[in-house]
Amino acid sequence: MLLTGPAGLTALNTAYDDGRALPGFVAYNLETVQGIVAAAAAAPAHPVLIQAGAGPFRHAGRDPLMRLALDAARSSPARLGVHLDHSRDLDEITACLEAGYTSVMIDGSHLPFAENIALTREAVRRARDHGAWVEAELGALAGDEDVSTNATAAGAPMTDPAQAAEFVAETGVDALAVAVGNVHGFTAHPVRLDLTRLSAIREAVPVPLVLHGASGLPEDQLLGALKRGVAKINVNAELRRAYLRAVQDELPTALPGSDVVSVWRAGRDAVTEAASRIITQLT
Repeated sequence: MLLTGPAGLTALNTAYDDGRALPGFVAYNLETVQGIVAAAAAAPAHPVLIQAGAGPFRHAGRDPLMRLALDAARSSPARLGVHLDHSRDLDEITACLEAGYTSVMIDGSHLPFAENIALTREAVRRARDHGAWVEAELGALAGDEDVSTNATAAGAPMTDPAQAAEFVAETGVDALAVAVGNVHGFTAHPVRLDLTRLSAIREAVPVPLVLHGASGLPEDQLLGALKRGVAKINVNAELRRAYLRAVQDELPTALPGSDVVSVWRAGRDAVTEAASRIITQLT
């Protein structure tokens, strides 16, 4: 069941009010979409976001992956949103909104503050015409969202609470992704979030917060973020690692018979298992 119109934003705001978070799982292909949907179906009370976004589009193509994610969500009994992650392109945002995406992220974090506001404001205007909600980002995250690189947050600009308040007021955005020591991908050492800064951001802005780079985050840090207004958690590297390890384990058995189906099935099932574990943590 696709969470269209107000239902999508209601799911986000309800998670925020309840101290929970919507899991946003990044999908790259058929098997990862199927794995995410299966995990969502096993926990029907908890909404889940399929994040078929700008990075995966470079692999699968925008239209095929977009249709795959939307069709899977519409045909599932689970409560699913389809989210465009990390887009810097307003035309891409419009295409996804017209296709039926329930939410989009406009990523102007690389721009000067005023330009980020202008870009985000336009994305919000377009989304309102389609009943979708909008996430934006303020601050900068180290690392690559599609490849784990042992990134470190040292030196990366964090989100300023006062600037966040101005940004939200000027753009009308529905959710704000923040930089508080989080990074994309797994790291050599456990990530420690600046929870004091996160608390100050929550006090400064009236909308739910979003944490990117949650794969491998220690449980105490994750729970600390949920207590401080984070109502959406992005997970990518953890699913990728589960998928690849399952494929690696299956290959010795599959190669003699060229059994590609068993390899794809193993990867899909590993994604389901990992996603199910994360859904339990966040809800």
